[in-house]
Amino acid sequence: MAALTLAATSWGAAAPTGAQAATTTTNEPLPCPSPGASPGRSKPTVVLVHGAWADTSSWNGEVDALRRAGYVARAIANPLQGLSGDAAAVADFLKTLPGPIVLVGHSYGGSVITNAAAGVPGVKALVYVDAAAPDVGEATGKLSGSGSALNANPDTLYDKVPRPQGVTDLYLKRDTFVGSFATDLPRNTALRLWATQRAASTSAFMAPSAAAAWKTIPSWYFVSTGDRIITPASKLSMARRAHSTITRFEGGSHLTLISHPDAVTSVIGSAICAVR
Repeated sequence: MAALTLAATSWGAAAPTGAQAATTTTNEPLPCPSPGASPGRSKPTVVLVHGAWADTSSWNGEVDALRRAGYVARAIANPLQGLSGDAAAVADFLKTLPGPIVLVGHSYGGSVITNAAAGVPGVKALVYVDAAAPDVGEATGKLSGSGSALNANPDTLYDKVPRPQGVTDLYLKRDTFVGSFATDLPRNTALRLWATQRAASTSAFMAPSAAAAWKTIPSWYFVSTGDRIITPASKLSMARRAHSTITRFEGGSHLTLISHPDAVTSVIGSAICAVR
């Protein structure tokens, strides 16, 4: 059975809920003795992989909190061009790191870490943040859930840029980004993120997953109940299938990692503490 917990901010304090809750920061240590390492073993490195229509800055709040707690945190670029190539790029980076790794993915980044971690023995924990966690043969685009905003007419969702070999680069339209993707962020912040989003290729969403690393690596799953992109029901189904430790965050959006970074960092901290 998957464990179910409530999200916490300040790595142990009660979480604010809803769009009105303020983002907080903390200097508190991780809630475990000798955090994340047994005697004679190095602390894990935390590697964070962003999702579609985003970049590494999505993780700024989490990186700051982890660094203050004494951890090495690396937010790395996800090419967003196709699942196999994106996963290979992340896996190549992981193989350069010494010691244990806690691998974190947001949104489509969850599909990437599910594939990238396969065959990389240094990855000791997976953390899914409002993310897809496909099984072998499943495509990311089929995992958003029946009530997802992404099920609308594609012409109303995306600005499209044709690319070679029959693929298309997709940008979220402004109303979709502000109204469904970033619903708990201030409008000016949401508009800035919309204006600076990175395109994601249709091949990233259509390709079937070649691996399911969650079958052999312990996982944690952060579920925002206000997410309109990957529905809470879909995320809970994937989390239970993976036997993840589940944290349910009441409210938020698909970008809770930006609006409430301490709540997300608390879950990453739980994964760190489990790595021995």
